[in-house]
Amino acid sequence: MLAWIGPGDPFPPVARALKEPNGLLAAGGDLSLERLLDAYRHGIFPWFSRGEPILWWSPDPRMVLHAGELKVSRSLAKNLRNKGYRVTVDTAFREVLKGCASRKETWLGRPMQAAYLALHQSGYAHSFETWRGDDLVGGLYGMALGRMFYGESMFSTATDASKVALVTLVKELVVRGFPLIDCQMKTPLLASLGGREIPRAAFLRALPALVNYAQPPGKWSLVET
Repeated sequence: MLAWIGPGDPFPPVARALKEPNGLLAAGGDLSLERLLDAYRHGIFPWFSRGEPILWWSPDPRMVLHAGELKVSRSLAKNLRNKGYRVTVDTAFREVLKGCASRKETWLGRPMQAAYLALHQSGYAHSFETWRGDDLVGGLYGMALGRMFYGESMFSTATDASKVALVTLVKELVVRGFPLIDCQMKTPLLASLGGREIPRAAFLRALPALVNYAQPPGKWSLVET
């Protein structure tokens, strides 16, 4: 049975998540900063569509990308060199959100956008933006807690622009000592880039040491390597 939570209620144990749909744990609650940080620390994330209550998920298995396992195809490597892209960090978070939400069917409604914007303003959510000249042509955003990064969404209006942002993200995470990116659920794109599924139990075992690492939130800029 699906658990319903009130504004002050704790999440139920992740082991109670449904098998079908895979990982659905609870409904209700709120999208406050405190609630979202608590969710991510415990391997839980919100995902719901317009007209639905807030839904909380923790799927099994879990899709992850180890920073050292990124796969860059020949065509992507060529586009990294020759397409004239440049990548910035945390300079256009709101615009990246809008880009990620600009689909006919999206879970990034106004409440979710407002919640992630608040996380960004508090130094927890970050965007990687791909530009061609002065045009934003792709990007991604996600959450950083300690030394754990949670990828949320990405968009592209030019060839491989979102992948260019992802490659830059992974390089940045390696420099910053982040070993793992949570990708939540399997997609062909993530699998092609080196993502793989691991048991939820293994993912949850890895979280405490990473999210509790003493690293304060704040705006990011690309670290010189």
